[in-house]
Amino acid sequence: MLTLTENASTIVREITTQASGADEAGLRIALEATPEPAFAISATDGPQPGDATLEQDGATVYLDAGAATELDDKVLDASIDPQGGVEFALGLQG
Repeated sequence: MLTLTENASTIVREITTQASGADEAGLRIALEATPEPAFAISATDGPQPGDATLEQDGATVYLDAGAATELDDKVLDASIDPQGGVEFALGLQG
């Protein structure tokens, strides 16, 4: 299953805390229907039916079925760019 770096966990916690006060708030990653794998990332109050749940270091990420399959062997990293925007990056585990 997808894992998060320490930076990604921190940023996901910050995003979900700012976006929602819901107990099940998290970041949702969904696979988009494009020729190459592309992902939609959004803050959410909770999972959609069929979502896999990843909880790591206080961060919650929900993955739709397609994203869970595509990201199974990946590590999600995140950083803040000079303009204050969030940048996500994927790497291989191990």
